[in-house]
Amino acid sequence: MAYYGRSKRLRRGKWENRMAIIGITMVVISLAVAVNAKGASLKQADLDYRQKEADLARQVQDEENRTRELEEYKIYVQTKQYAEEVAKEKLGLVNPDEILLKPRQ
Repeated sequence: MAYYGRSKRLRRGKWENRMAIIGITMVVISLAVAVNAKGASLKQADLDYRQKEADLARQVQDEENRTRELEEYKIYVQTKQYAEEVAKEKLGLVNPDEILLKPRQ
């Protein structure tokens, strides 16, 4: 009878070991699923951030171009040619050596 009781304990121990292994396996699988799901959301966030970064880089380039144009315009505004253009267009003035032709009405 001693052999019978010991065999029962061995079987119970094997069953407990199997349940422990199954439990650990389930925990590992659930962690793997959670990590995979979080990784997918992080990849999407990374893609969104890369797109935002590209858009911002393009905006910076556009603003740098605009700044360059404004600097050129600032220099142009300080020239004599600009003053003459404004005087002709907005004030209707002409140089003394110019002949002004008016169309008949």
